[in-house]
Amino acid sequence: MCGIVGCIAARPVAPIVVEALRRLEYRGYDSAGLATVSGGLIGRRRARGKLDRLVERLEAEPLAGSIGIGHTRWATHGAPNEINAHPHAACGVAVVHNGIVENFQELQEELIAAGHRFETQTDTEVIPHLVARFMRNGAGPEEAALAAVARLHGAFGLVLLFEGREDLLVAARKGSPLAIGYGCGEMFIGSDALALAPLTDRIQYLEEGDVAIVTTSGARIVDTEGREQSRPIVQTALSGASIGKGNHRHFMEKEIFEQPAVIGDTLRSFADPETHRINLPDLPFALDAVPRLAAIACGTASYACLVARYWFEELAGLAVDWDVGSEFRYREPPLVPGQTGLFVSQSGETADTLAALRAMKAAGHPTLAVVNVPESTLAREADAALRTLAGPEIGVASTKAFTTQLATLACLAVAAGRVRARLDPETERRLTQALDEVPARALQVLETDGRIQEVAQSLQHARDVLFFGRGSLFPIALEGALKLKEIS
Repeated sequence: MCGIVGCIAARPVAPIVVEALRRLEYRGYDSAGLATVSGGLIGRRRARGKLDRLVERLEAEPLAGSIGIGHTRWATHGAPNEINAHPHAACGVAVVHNGIVENFQELQEELIAAGHRFETQTDTEVIPHLVARFMRNGAGPEEAALAAVARLHGAFGLVLLFEGREDLLVAARKGSPLAIGYGCGEMFIGSDALALAPLTDRIQYLEEGDVAIVTTSGARIVDTEGREQSRPIVQTALSGASIGKGNHRHFMEKEIFEQPAVIGDTLRSFADPETHRINLPDLPFALDAVPRLAAIACGTASYACLVARYWFEELAGLAVDWDVGSEFRYREPPLVPGQTGLFVSQSGETADTLAALRAMKAAGHPTLAVVNVPESTLAREADAALRTLAGPEIGVASTKAFTTQLATLACLAVAAGRVRARLDPETERRLTQALDEVPARALQVLETDGRIQEVAQSLQHARDVLFFGRGSLFPIALEGALKLKEIS
């Protein structure tokens, strides 16, 4: 998953862009690069491998300029090398892009016939050529960008930089999230709020189909037809400190040890410690009238849903259909009237989960999201959303997001059991007290860290590891196997 950064400032932007890219390293990447405009000309530096390689290039060949774009690439079209690394530039236009241009071959053939020459193996390279073609036909940068975005098929996010314009970036979102950051006389663009956290706490999230015209004075947001769109500027609680590793060796270790605290925070947001009762926010549908749930997610979140299926069935007598988001919309499931979609995602931007949500909404079904990022697309588009309070999760292998998802889903299952008259007050009190003890039990497990290290050492040369589980521990076994595969 590529990372995107853009910046307009009253100071050199190369160091700003590099540091923002560091905060996107958790997405994984095989190359990195940045481009600036200085003296009216676009300059680029790119490098294969770690971001430190790009820093070395910049130390040897500095880039001036108070406007720039940056990118960390995870190769899809074209080999992971410097030529294919972003930003791509052609005909006075540079671009960074996350996603896939599905009709790039058709566009490339059209552009070649018009005299354009291509250097890379990527789908992205058609974008600056296409924008430049519209500009050669008399369009200004903003108009050309809108026309080009309208021609692109697929799911993507992109930011454009223009030769001779040190005051303009154009960003577009179609399926891949982008956020605009407002600083003091400075403007920022990032794939997510994490990239922008130390730079600003005022964030504006682009919605599907938005195009943002970004200058030093702010952002004007339009659709691809040029119609003005209004998007709120929200205050984010993220900070540079909240996304640091602290004294831990890596983010995954930090996030593992944060679990007792964030599980406690999540449980306290629903469970009343005095009455031992689960209190949910008002929902736009009645839990006791829901005939059936469709629990839909991807990866680790899908295993959280699978665990919760046991809870909903046992505690609330509520039948649950479980689906992986990437498969749901390619089937024709016979949903019953009133069946409610339950969608779980850490980021709230998981593409397949969002597609499943939209399919259920289009069919007229109620939807409920369990999500860690309250400003995310999933949280905004669902009929209602329940927060997990995991805080930023940067480690690629999910840890605290999974356990806080389980905490939220457990509270939802208990509340459903109460309103559906499956749990009497004493049973709810007993279950809520048991949930209250989970953070302390999690801490006890983490205090056996030395023993866990010994077990890990004994397994390091194993050819195969088998995970076993039954009942609600079956999906826990699946999640454990996924974790070992991800990190080993």
